[in-house]
Parts: sequence; C-alpha cells; structure tokens
Amino acid sequence: MITLDFKGSKPIYEQIVEQMKFAVMKGYLKPMDAIPSVRKLALELKITPGTVAKAYQELERQHIIMTIRGKGTFISDEITIKPDETKVMEIRKQLTTEIMELKMMGYNREHIVELVKEIYEEMSI
Repeated sequence: MITLDFKGSKPIYEQIVEQMKFAVMKGYLKPMDAIPSVRKLALELKITPGTVAKAYQELERQHIIMTIRGKGTFISDEITIKPDETKVMEIRKQLTTEIMELKMMGYNREHIVELVKEIYEEMSI
C-alpha cells in the first residue's frame, strides 16, 4: 500500500501522509476502514514507530484519520479532501523543471510521456 523513497529529500512521515491521503482521494481507503496500528505499519515499512506516529498525528490533525480508544485507527467518517492548489502549483513547477531536464538530455515528448506512464504503473497505490 505504501511505498517509501528513502533516498529522496521528502521526509518519510510526509510520504506516508501523502500516500494515505491519495488512497483516500482515490477511494482505496473509505470512511471507517481500519488502518494498521503505528507499530504494525512501522514493522511493515521497516521504519521507527515514531515516524509513523508523526504521520498519524498529522493525518489526525487534518481529520483524515481518527483513533478510537480500544478499537484502533480508522479513516475518518467525516472526511473531505480537496487538492491544495498551492501544492499542485508547486508540483507542476517541479515537473516542469524535470521535463526540461529530460528534453535537454535528448528525450522527446513521446519518450517522456512513456516514462511517466511506466512510473505510474509501477506505483503500488
């Protein structure tokens, strides 16, 4: 469900937050679906529980997940995620820079589109 990039510049907890939000937006996770405990997810991802706890705290702050004492952690039943326009513009800027670099390396439009498709298909979410 969650794929981490340990070599990238984005903190691991932010990667977890983004991928959980993406899974909710796409309908892979629905309101009241149970999600793994902090310890279980940390073991699955081979990271520290503190990193998962930080991600879960941020997801709770954004009302994406909720913890029910004695029952577990669930996707919030009152969730509404809308893309953050500022974030979308930031990603667009990053993509533009990367595409320009590929063009300078000799990639044409078709190669770049195919590369993006391959990356998207490789994603496990």
